[in-house]
Formats: sequence, C-alpha cells, structure tokens
Amino acid sequence: QLQLVESGGGLVQPGGSLRLSCAASGFSLDYKAIAWFRQAPGQGGREGVSCISGSGDNTMYAHSVKGRFTISRDNAKNTVYLQMNNLKPEDTALYSCAAGDRHGCSEADFGSWGPGTQVTVSS
Repeated sequence: QLQLVESGGGLVQPGGSLRLSCAASGFSLDYKAIAWFRQAPGQGGREGVSCISGSGDNTMYAHSVKGRFTISRDNAKNTVYLQMNNLKPEDTALYSCAAGDRHGCSEADFGSWGPGTQVTVSS
C-alpha cells in the first residue's frame, strides 16, 4: 500500500523550532517532487509552504516562511524533512506532505498525500 506519513508536529512556543518528517512506504521517493502544504484553523484551503525537486537541487518556499523553514530530503531513508525555526503563532496549522511526478509546486501537481501532523505555536 502506498503511504505518506508525517510526524514531528506538536505544541511549541513562539520562537521555537520543530522538524517535520514525511516518510513513504510502499513506494520510493526517489526522483519525486515533494511538497509541504498547511491548512490553518478555519481556513478552507491549503497553503503551499515549500517544495523540493526530485533531484533535491531546486527548492521553493512561500514568502511567509522564507528564511525560517528549510526543506531537505534523504532518499536513503525515503524521507523528506521540513525544519521550522523561529515559529510564529500564524504558523499554526495542519501540515501535510505530498509526492508527485510533475515539476510544479501547486496542489494539482501532487497525487499522493499524507494525513498531516498538527503544529501549534502558542505561549
């Protein structure tokens, strides 16, 4: 069964850090583009946070997280990470990872999704 599973979410104070993991089972993440999306409480849609190309050579970040978040991949572990530093209350959301074979970073470019991990930034 093809699965993506996120982990690493939790409650953190403003200014704190978390590292999210996106692990795949049943298929290889090699050469697949991977993205992180988030859905804030009460928001109807997802926001693209970051994505990384299949080779790992190209990355993209939303303006709101640039300089604070870093996406990386470890193909040997079949896992993609999102290091989140200097977290803000507005980063509170359900974070989901997605995998796809296309070159874009929009939702439509990804066909496999994980259920998400909750990140709450609050004092």
